[in-house]
Amino acid sequence: MFFMESYNTVVSESKLVFAKRGNKVVKKFRCTVGKRKGRVVSSPAQCSAPIDLKKRFVLKKTKASKGARMAKKAQRTKRINPASKIVKQLNKARR
Repeated sequence: MFFMESYNTVVSESKLVFAKRGNKVVKKFRCTVGKRKGRVVSSPAQCSAPIDLKKRFVLKKTKASKGARMAKKAQRTKRINPASKIVKQLNKARR
């Protein structure tokens, strides 16, 4: 009984999506509840895991200084990289 209860909780707090890891397409999960709501994570257990505040503040500083540069590079990758195009198509089909 405990297994089924925990399984149902895990399924309800995340949604399956496709993402890139390097140049490979992998299955990941989008959190639907908790502190990481809307974020893509590798396992549903991470949705309720505690936040590492040091990493959060480091990224905040990095985005403040290099945010525009990061965004431009990400948009270029999404436009050019074949794996990114595949991920976009797979996630569009899942809607």
